[in-house]
Amino acid sequence: MNDTLSKLKTYLGIPEDKTDFDGVLKLIIDNTELQLKVKLGLFDDFAQVPYELSYIPLQVEVKRFNRLKNEGMTSFTQEGESITFNDNDFDEFASDIDDWKKNHGHGVLMTMDPYRKRGV
Repeated sequence: MNDTLSKLKTYLGIPEDKTDFDGVLKLIIDNTELQLKVKLGLFDDFAQVPYELSYIPLQVEVKRFNRLKNEGMTSFTQEGESITFNDNDFDEFASDIDDWKKNHGHGVLMTMDPYRKRGV
């Protein structure tokens, strides 16, 4: 997490020693990674975002930080300036996510025996 926090702060131009935003940045990091894991079908508690998609969380985290205090808005206009937000922060990565799922057997229906003990 510290490496991720450090990369995010660097990307946002926040000095490493400035900790004012660390709490909200950690929350953004946790939520973004969890949401990507759900999109990838990685429901194991110990699952990690695959290396080949590790660029996605950082990009989404930056978007989410920059949108703070504008949550829920789809557009904003002030003095002739207009800003429009995506409905889904992962939309631009949808094809990469779909390709990864196809190449890693996700998207195929899998069943499990509810009576089988874990690790057996």
